[in-house]
Amino acid sequence: MAFNPLEQRGIPLDRQLRNWRELNVKPIDPDHCDPYTRCRIITMNGIEVEAIMFSHQMARHCPDLAVKQQLAQTRYIEAQQQKAVNWLLPGVSSVLETTIAYEQVAVDLTAWVARMEPDAYLKQAYQFGVLEDFDHLYRYANLYEMIEHRKAEKIVDGLTEVMPGRPTPLHHRDPVDNVRQPYDKNTVNPLSRLHALTIMSAEQQTMNFYMNTGPTYMEPIARQLYQEIGLIEEEHVTHYESLVDPGESWWEQLVHHEYNECYLYHSFMEQESDPRIKAIWELHLNMELEHLHIAADLMRRHDGREAAEVCAPSLPNVLTFEPNKGYLRELIANQLDLTTLGTGYVREAHERFEAMQEAIHGGEPAPSDQVLAQHDAMIGGDYRLETEGEHPVPELRPAK
Repeated sequence: MAFNPLEQRGIPLDRQLRNWRELNVKPIDPDHCDPYTRCRIITMNGIEVEAIMFSHQMARHCPDLAVKQQLAQTRYIEAQQQKAVNWLLPGVSSVLETTIAYEQVAVDLTAWVARMEPDAYLKQAYQFGVLEDFDHLYRYANLYEMIEHRKAEKIVDGLTEVMPGRPTPLHHRDPVDNVRQPYDKNTVNPLSRLHALTIMSAEQQTMNFYMNTGPTYMEPIARQLYQEIGLIEEEHVTHYESLVDPGESWWEQLVHHEYNECYLYHSFMEQESDPRIKAIWELHLNMELEHLHIAADLMRRHDGREAAEVCAPSLPNVLTFEPNKGYLRELIANQLDLTTLGTGYVREAHERFEAMQEAIHGGEPAPSDQVLAQHDAMIGGDYRLETEGEHPVPELRPAK
């Protein structure tokens, strides 16, 4: 039966506050958990962080004291949800191990969204971005073996391949070429709106994570790689956020944020393999149902519209974490040489792209290439996890 969150009531807001004991969640065991459980945790942390920061921005632009107070009440519960979710990650995992999990999220979440996206222009945006995150996973996996002398296959568990994507040094583009055309809020498929908000939120938390954790490393090559990929994640946030129609009102956006949280908590509750984590997804879903009704009421009173006018009548099919190996190999074979020009895509290295490349690299190897060179000198060759055969692009196969 279709699940319509606009017709469901959740836990009343005045019963959602949790004490320290309830918030003190037990973290997952990184050596025995389902890797996609960790991916779901990372994804929902990004979604909650976006919800919190959007609410703060809305409050800063809102002159109505009563609305600001309502936002503050809901936002505090969102902050508790974010703490409970993010604190599921284990302290025994290193920053680099968590980084590899972040990139597994970026690869398999974006690939799934690209597969399911009904709009051709939006689909291309996700296909373009995922080939860059795929290469980031490869570069971090090589750094991981160099610094911690362990292999990324323990983290991704063979669910996601580790091999070259679009080479990371080629991700640095003139900022104007990172801005895409937005969807039209009046004609967009409701699923497309959820996709855009989800991927934007996931990439935003990756950007924040790298720019804050990068300087905590002592090894110069690690600091350099986080700095480089952190800049690319800023490009990705620009790429994805520009897909959202800026003509959506604050009230519409608030409803969309809450609806998307219902969609994702429902999706993850449906597929979660760990009963303890599943109970958290279910609890948070029942909280978000009420947050959605509060947002809908605010839109009704201040925007004169019903949430049903801008939301899907029922939740789409569940968003699923699953292997996307064949799909990614097909993209690698056909789209690896793309770059952006204006709001579109081209295969040639145009003047703006070449100027940016010259300016940022300054005639020296990028940190992402230095990682591979140092790995080759230290261990020999590069680290890969190619479970489906040799690389689809002959030029990117290891030298015999």
